[in-house]
Formats: sequence, C-alpha cells, structure tokens
Amino acid sequence: MTDSTPDRPSFTFVRGDDVPAQTLHAAFIAAFSDYLNGPFEIPLAQWPLLLARQGVDLALSRVALDGAGAPLAFALVAPRPLSARWRLATMGALPEARGTGAAPALLDDVIARAAAAGLRAVELEVFAQNERARRLYEGRGFEKLHDLFGYVAEPGVIPPSTASPPHAIDMPHLLGWLDAAERRIPDLPLQVTAATIRHGVDYHGWQIDGGQVVFSLPDETVMVHSLIAPDGNAARLLIQALAAVYPQRRLRVPQLQREDLGGGTLRALGATPQPLHQQLMWRPL
Repeated sequence: MTDSTPDRPSFTFVRGDDVPAQTLHAAFIAAFSDYLNGPFEIPLAQWPLLLARQGVDLALSRVALDGAGAPLAFALVAPRPLSARWRLATMGALPEARGTGAAPALLDDVIARAAAAGLRAVELEVFAQNERARRLYEGRGFEKLHDLFGYVAEPGVIPPSTASPPHAIDMPHLLGWLDAAERRIPDLPLQVTAATIRHGVDYHGWQIDGGQVVFSLPDETVMVHSLIAPDGNAARLLIQALAAVYPQRRLRVPQLQREDLGGGTLRALGATPQPLHQQLMWRPL
C-alpha cells in the first residue's frame, strides 16, 4: 500500500517480518526516545523476547517506509484468538516522521484488515495522559473499557494476613488457569494472561477462592505480574498473604490492573495508585 499527497512524502506499507530485526528495533528505540513513560533502552538481543511477551505477530504487523526504504512508523499487532480481536501491541512514529500521516494511515490499515478478517474488535492500551495518542484513537472510534492503574505499597502498609498462605501452583497449572480466566472474563489486558506470563522467569503463583496472583521477587520487591480476583475477599486474601510472607519487600503492580479484579482492593488495603495510568480501549468492528 502506498500513500502520497502533494503536501507530504509518500510512504509504503510492508509486513513487519519483511523488515530486518535490527532496523525495526532501531525504529522502535527512536520512536519511544521521548515517550511519556521514559525511553525504552532494550538491547537488540532482548528484542525477540519483547515481541514474544507482547504477543506480536510480525506477519500481521506493518511498517511504513519512505521512498528510500527507511522506516517512518510501525504498527505491531498481537492476535487474541480467544476474544476474536487484534491488539495493537504498540504503534510509533519516528520523531522526524510525525505529521507525515504515516501513523494514522497505519492505524486505519489495522482496523480495515481486522474487519476484513472477520474479527470483533481491535483493542489497545494507551496512557490516559498521552493526549495526542488518545485523541488519535478516539477519532478512529476507540472507546475506553477500563482504567488500568499501577500500585505501590511500602513494607508495612498493607496489613498482613493471619490466615494460612494460599495454595501455590506450578507454571502449567497457572497458565491453564489463565487460559480459563481469559475465556470467562472479558477484556483482560494481554500482559496479565498466559500469552505474556508464559515467558516469565522465576514466577510464582498462588490461588485462593477463584482468584490467582502471579509474582516474582526482584531485588527487594514483590512484583505482581497478574492479579485476577473477581471476588473481593479472594483479592484481599491474596494481597495480604503477600504482605505476610514478604513483610520486608515493597509491593509493585504495573499499570495493567483492572479495578474490579483487585485494584479496588489494593486501594482499600492502602496501596498507592500511580498517577500515570493506562486505559484499555477497543474499537468494535
């Protein structure tokens, strides 16, 4: 696909797997060099893992190239077969390409191809404070489904549980539970599901009363990678168990936590929501 007008340069779309990995990686680094949440400095050696953790299918992704074959912008797509959607895993434009129309054209292309494939919707996450990106998505018919907050709790803030620790589970059962949860709970961010969690290293999982938490223990932190607990009591037991077993560690939850699946309970127990937060949006087809 090509696009041009007398007032802007032309660009061509190619599949993501037709672009050398080092070229796409360099474009990604450049596009996010001034990102709202800080620059990404992921080395090239870790690029394949980043794509895997985001569920990216390069054959479904597209890169806009200028007349000399250099990247202008990219739209990386992650299929979500359990919900019949595509996820726009990330979209970016190099600083010098902003205003060329390449990024909006890529977004239109993703929407059109998803509709042609018979999918139900396209989804994405965007920082609520990223007004430029949010306006672009809203202008293309995207609607907010959920706010996704991150949380921090210093040691001693969350009252520890006096109950027995939840049932620990191994990775195969943890992933199976996540697959079942994705089938029964609409609109889970991909990063808290099996598609991402399966790539984790030294992850731990606990279950109780229909809820599950997946976490790791980097440095002096309990890093929560996935908390899915529709029942408030289960969420409370899981969170307080973390405080009881790891009383000297800071609790951190990334900006992927739905309020109704544990976020509200984190607030009630004293965890601090982070001001920079995301929105899960979708565009029905």
